[in-house]
Amino acid sequence: MEVFSNNKIPLLFLVLLATLTTLAQGQGTRIGFYQTSCPRVEAIVQSAVAAADRANAGVPPGLVRMFFHDCFVNGCDASILLNGPSTERTAPPNSLLRGFEIIDAAKTELERVCPGVVSCADILAIAARDSVLLAGGIARWAVPLGRRDGLVSRAADTANLPAFNDAVDVQIRKFAEKGLNTQDLVTLSGAHTIGTAACALFSYRLYNFNNTNGPDPSINQAFLPTLRNLCPNGGDGSRRVALDTGSQNRFDNSYYANLRNRRGVLESDQVLWSNPTTQRLVQRFLGVRGLLGLTFNVEFARSMVRMGNIEVKTGTQGEIRRVCSAIN
Repeated sequence: MEVFSNNKIPLLFLVLLATLTTLAQGQGTRIGFYQTSCPRVEAIVQSAVAAADRANAGVPPGLVRMFFHDCFVNGCDASILLNGPSTERTAPPNSLLRGFEIIDAAKTELERVCPGVVSCADILAIAARDSVLLAGGIARWAVPLGRRDGLVSRAADTANLPAFNDAVDVQIRKFAEKGLNTQDLVTLSGAHTIGTAACALFSYRLYNFNNTNGPDPSINQAFLPTLRNLCPNGGDGSRRVALDTGSQNRFDNSYYANLRNRRGVLESDQVLWSNPTTQRLVQRFLGVRGLLGLTFNVEFARSMVRMGNIEVKTGTQGEIRRVCSAIN
């Protein structure tokens, strides 16, 4: 993780910080929320995430995905962390989520240092940011804090999570319902530059796409044998494959190059290249000549802040949980 000295902070980072500070105003969260009540909060969370990452490189994508799945269901309120019958984490879209123990470890230490102060929702938001840093993303962005923890977690509420086989118009609608635009969709999909997917989520594209007894024609024919070798027909559906071939542990824009080259693994990713609006945004992340470019790391940070303010609970709403897996 790159660290900047005080006299060498890039101008781009200063502009980003100012922009994100502006975005955070009026959303119920704010930068520096725990400055006096728990000043070590970010250092404690960072330490827990870094320790887990040293043991398992799969930690960063797991925590980013967990944050996404939390925010898209009843807002960013740590409802994904509640454990029990028929809670969100028992639903099929969340069955493979990883990293709950990392949030628990950070919460245990924070309860020792600042009991009853820091919400599990804020811990998850910080952990997602730190995961991007550990994977080589932008040096740092300020996370607006002040969320409170929700009291409800229902598996049924996960039905409208963006799915691995959603068409572009469906994805756009689901994001719009959460106050996010099409650029946020393309930007946040870029989180798939790190991590893996189970064969069960895309093997239908390799052998019997839309009941044709053939592969998805949008897959690069030169890439098809690679995927079929990794996911044999009728094989182990739990086997995992890199979402960003050749760069699965590095947070960069190569995910978008794979979409252009028809090497997207999930259908919901590859269809971003088939739609004129989303394709143009993919091209902008790739710096295509003639288009106003977008810097992936900067835009990802902006979209993470926007997503992190979805339907947040603040003030006297919800509670500050003592343990993240159960309401008080």
